Amino acid sequence: MGCIHTKCCCRYPKSLVGESQDFHQGVPYCLQDNNTVIERALELIPVASHNYHLDYLVLAQRGYYPESPDKENQDSFCIRTNVQGNPNAHFFGVFDGHGQFGMQCSNFVKDRLIEKLCNDPTLLDDPVQAYNSAFLSTNDELHSSEIDDSMSGTTAITVLVVGDTLYVANVGDSRAVIAVKEGNCVLAKDLSNDQTPFRKDEYERVKLCGARVLSVDQVEGLVDPDIQCWGDEESQGGDPPRLWVQNGLYPGTAFTRSIGDSTAEQIGVNAVPEVLVLQLNPNHLFFVVASDGVFEFLSSQTVVDMASSYADPQDACTAIAAESYKLWMEHENRTDDITIIIIHIKGLSNV
Repeated sequence: MGCIHTKCCCRYPKSLVGESQDFHQGVPYCLQDNNTVIERALELIPVASHNYHLDYLVLAQRGYYPESPDKENQDSFCIRTNVQGNPNAHFFGVFDGHGQFGMQCSNFVKDRLIEKLCNDPTLLDDPVQAYNSAFLSTNDELHSSEIDDSMSGTTAITVLVVGDTLYVANVGDSRAVIAVKEGNCVLAKDLSNDQTPFRKDEYERVKLCGARVLSVDQVEGLVDPDIQCWGDEESQGGDPPRLWVQNGLYPGTAFTRSIGDSTAEQIGVNAVPEVLVLQLNPNHLFFVVASDGVFEFLSSQTVVDMASSYADPQDACTAIAAESYKLWMEHENRTDDITIIIIHIKGLSNV
């Protein structure tokens, strides 16, 4: 859910697919094959230090915009194995651009962020600090580049695998989630927290920076602007709280962190990543890294359920993208760009 100028303010509950659905009843709605990129690992990626392998597949689907049929996909992704020449370090990232120059922003960040991580000699010793440095310096370089990022930018959800540890760095409202086997169930555990004004900590932070936080209905006078409570993102995602300057109707961002968005930066939007560290164990089956084109309607658990129900990750990615596409079309007669990476963890043991 991005800038008011690029993603509309629809009115619907955010998660509409129940966990009990049969996901094998055929692909709902045809994907636009000529606008879809599918990339899979040519071979298993070894993590020799802990004697297991990774296998990935990525699907990127351009959004359907009937009023802008030639609009380019503003999502981008990056997969880099053997980071810094280390066979035990691998990187996966999804970048969801927004605004007039969102595609340029996401591609710029996709290239520069991994370049900075690869060139940081402290990366494998202190990944958290390296992540912070890379995100902030990439943001500074985007500001000073030829790309106009005053009202454009990108989210970034990235996972760095180092041995048996995941380092998940997030800016914005794209998401990473991991599948955890518990008994006979496979449960979804979020590896990132969407950074939006729905979060009390993020709301208070941007307010202190001078942001007005209002939904579109409040801006239009349909709802009392003094009511500073919007429920939760799952039930009130249709008209979310957004960030505005004090005396203007811009920028209208529904996120509180991003890379770029220099205008929104003046009211608290920043590029400081939240980093989660997770040690893998044999109950961790796979993890998903995806743009909010997927999670706008599908809960984390639903995505994990769908991914678990297919033996072939390509079938899983296709089904998830198609279900997302169908729900977007049902509620808006358009779709967002959709990018999803599924990374399977194979052969990890406690030994």
